[in-house]
Amino acid sequence: MKKLSALFLFFAMMVSAHAGEKEIRQSLQSNFPGLGKIEHVIKTPYSGLYEIVVDGQLLYADEKGQYLFEGDVIDTKTRRNMSEERRRVVFAIDFDKLSLELAVKRVKGNGKRKMAVFTDPHCGFCKKLEKELSRVTDVTIYRFMYPIFPGSDEIVRNVLCSKDPNKAWEDWMLSEINPAPATCDTQTDKVKALGQKLRVTGTPNLIFGNGMQTPGYLPAEELEKSLNQARK
Repeated sequence: MKKLSALFLFFAMMVSAHAGEKEIRQSLQSNFPGLGKIEHVIKTPYSGLYEIVVDGQLLYADEKGQYLFEGDVIDTKTRRNMSEERRRVVFAIDFDKLSLELAVKRVKGNGKRKMAVFTDPHCGFCKKLEKELSRVTDVTIYRFMYPIFPGSDEIVRNVLCSKDPNKAWEDWMLSEINPAPATCDTQTDKVKALGQKLRVTGTPNLIFGNGMQTPGYLPAEELEKSLNQARK
């Protein structure tokens, strides 16, 4: 938030009228050389606002470059969250570059559709998600065991070191059957590093085959819709 406060002060002090994409980018780079990576600066269709991505954060600036905004743009007629839709596009991930070898792979039905999920064994919404996933078929699920809750590391290790990790995981998440104690070499540290790289701050975090991210739980109907859209 310190960076954000500094950015707000910077834009508040700018006096140049109708700063364009190039001017805003140049001002940020020259005044804050240690700010971080400026992904892009583009004009939006929302009342002259500019969309700015800095260090993986979606922000907005006014057309005069005097103010910086953090928040969501909501279409009052349709109640669509335009910012959330943009985040899914801007921060889309190349699914095939997800280090899928680190995940526990589960093929259901023909497995043609695909999705990945960062999940934690002590996450209540992750358990709700598993119940919804049990209603979905014809999908390949890549589960990234992402222990962020206290005590989750042990359960993740026991699941990964079991003879059948998928069964051990679903037994725990759906029926609260504890996985038997087990020890083996796991790649949990690499999964955590991947999650941090992708800015996964909570679980569940869903990534569909088209790279669109959805932080949080979705019911089966919404999962079906997202999976089908990802195949188009």
